[in-house]
Amino acid sequence: MSNEFRWNYLMDMDGVLVREEHLVPGADAFVAELRENGTSFMVLTNNSIYTPRDLRARLLRTGLDIPEESIWTSALATARFLEQQRPGGSAFVVGESGLTTALHNIGYVLTDRDPDYVVLGETRTYSFEAITRAIRLVENGARFIATNPDEKGPSREGSLPATGAVAALIERATGRAPYYIGKPNPLMMRSALRALGAHSENTIMIGDRMDTDVRSGLEAGLQTVLVLSGISARDTADLFPYRPTRVLGSVADLVGSTANPFEGMQADLL
Repeated sequence: MSNEFRWNYLMDMDGVLVREEHLVPGADAFVAELRENGTSFMVLTNNSIYTPRDLRARLLRTGLDIPEESIWTSALATARFLEQQRPGGSAFVVGESGLTTALHNIGYVLTDRDPDYVVLGETRTYSFEAITRAIRLVENGARFIATNPDEKGPSREGSLPATGAVAALIERATGRAPYYIGKPNPLMMRSALRALGAHSENTIMIGDRMDTDVRSGLEAGLQTVLVLSGISARDTADLFPYRPTRVLGSVADLVGSTANPFEGMQADLL
């Protein structure tokens, strides 16, 4: 391997760096090593509720110092996609500030009168009126976009319905399926790579889910690491027809080797 070669990192947030708003042990040392070495990295989340500024503040409370510009959400990926597809367009949004801010920042008009798109994101305040309006707009020709396909999310009291579950309701009512932007769509990875200024051939995706993190990393041409600090167990990878490059207990196992995480494997990878 050339001395010039440097790995970049994309990493999921929940289950990789934090779990139920508590720090994954060793995640702070991992992030500190990346920053000390000048390694480029981006933290990813399918959650579209929060802006990067909000997420930075939440991560700081766990002890992780992540710059705003190193946080990429499905809301930002959705905004970038819409800006490329239909610049200066309009949307009816069912979602919260992370999504509405991202769309405002690309110059989109948010309206319920003949919008180009209905954009569904994560929210804790779904209303019957808003969902009904979304259904009618889709029936009348608005294109249907959803930030991510996750059907449920965790809470201290149990599961919560997430974007994918509400999208399924709208799809059943209209017969129109949404286009999902977030993981496992590799668009999420590619938009994060562009924001990072990195290339797939020297970038690693770290995640705790095979069906979203590892799959989207593979489909975007990245090396992948499955960590067992979140939803996956040690035998999880065997349940899928594809495999990650490595399986580790957590990102703490990469501390001390972030510059060369595949030592002894490079001949197979590069």
